[in-house]
Amino acid sequence: MTLNPAGPDTGIVFKRSDLDGGCSLIPASWDRVVDTFLCTAIGNEHGVRVATIEHLMAALAGCHVDNALIEVDGSEVPAMDGSAAPFVFLIECAGIVEQEAARRAIEVLKPVTVIDSGRTAALLPDDCFRVSCEIEFDTDLIARQSFSVELYNGAFKSEISRARTFGFAHEVDRLRAAGLARGGSMENAVVISDNKVLNEEGLRFEDEFVRHKVLDSIGDLYLAGGPIMGHFRGLRTGHEMNNALLRALFADETAWCETVLDGSTNEADGAWRSGALAVSA
Repeated sequence: MTLNPAGPDTGIVFKRSDLDGGCSLIPASWDRVVDTFLCTAIGNEHGVRVATIEHLMAALAGCHVDNALIEVDGSEVPAMDGSAAPFVFLIECAGIVEQEAARRAIEVLKPVTVIDSGRTAALLPDDCFRVSCEIEFDTDLIARQSFSVELYNGAFKSEISRARTFGFAHEVDRLRAAGLARGGSMENAVVISDNKVLNEEGLRFEDEFVRHKVLDSIGDLYLAGGPIMGHFRGLRTGHEMNNALLRALFADETAWCETVLDGSTNEADGAWRSGALAVSA
């Protein structure tokens, strides 16, 4: 995978470098999501897809990158270590270029909520981007966990980016029989068995599980096409609910507006600039 710089107002665009012609481009947008089973996958009208984009999208959101062309030699973004931290590291090594363009955001004007089978995802008006998640699993190791974070002053890198995806050992055989998780291992996921973490190094955070749910939500919500000014609240949410929430938001023209960020917030790390980057992984 290679991340290339892109001009102002390009947005985040994926390109399948293993395919020829103009059919290989896929804008990273909420209305291009074609699958949400265990990951977020986007596709175009030619049937070209790229899967597992959420961790990279979260890193781009956390690093305030607005414009980039992402070339992927295959149908899935590299898993790395199951978190967004390797992507953040490489983006920081390459550096971000401030562009001569105003940064635009999606401002939430009124509450929007989707509910399904005890799961809830909501966006509420707020003066910054805030993400709150609560999860509950039938295992004492996780049980019920909640976490909330305001995305400014490097909070994504320090509080969220290192949280890894997780799964249960008893699910591995079923997933692989379905053609999934074939590259999965304890090098790119936290594996749980009998209320224990099988990874030798243990957890990176005591509540790493819910922090990863926050990470996933940040990546999914960046498919809005820019930063969100609003408070996301997720209860047992996942990729499907997150995308349904964006579809509900944009279906109601009275629920949002596009606003120009003028740098008057307390973002000390340049969040309100428009950015481009170049980095290879």
